[in-house]
Amino acid sequence: MIAPTWHGSPLFLPVVAIRSGDLEVRLPTRPNGSTTWISETGIHLSHTPYRIVIDIATRHLVLYRDGVVVLDAPAGVGTVTDPTPIGHFFVASFATAPSSAWGPFVIVTSAHSNAITDWEESGDAVVAIHGPLGENAEIGTSGAQISHGCIRLHVSALAQLRVVPDGSPIDVIA
Repeated sequence: MIAPTWHGSPLFLPVVAIRSGDLEVRLPTRPNGSTTWISETGIHLSHTPYRIVIDIATRHLVLYRDGVVVLDAPAGVGTVTDPTPIGHFFVASFATAPSSAWGPFVIVTSAHSNAITDWEESGDAVVAIHGPLGENAEIGTSGAQISHGCIRLHVSALAQLRVVPDGSPIDVIA
């Protein structure tokens, strides 16, 4: 049984496969890439036109709407010792930013750090997309390896992601 909420927010799970009345859905749990099959009965399906691609090699976040690029922004990505995990994830929820340095909100993703298991005594190390935490200059126009695995954006770029609904796919590539 899958709980209807995750970290206090409603849970929207992307469907990755359909098989005779059952849906394979991506989960926001460790290990990264976890999926499970659920019955289609009683499930409300919806579609998102949005897809986020984070390219670790180019240090850029690209937002697509119906396959068209609507945002291409430099990003702060994980360092060599605390890399941003590669794989297929999704927007799990939008959270209140702890301070203005984080931007207007924090996007909680379904990704978990492979290098860190406990961030600030939270019991986990979920990867988020958030503001620059004072490192605007480092991010600059070409991005940088500056985070513990999260994706840091200029506040103006982060604000453009507010239209992306929960459950939207996030692909992190190298």
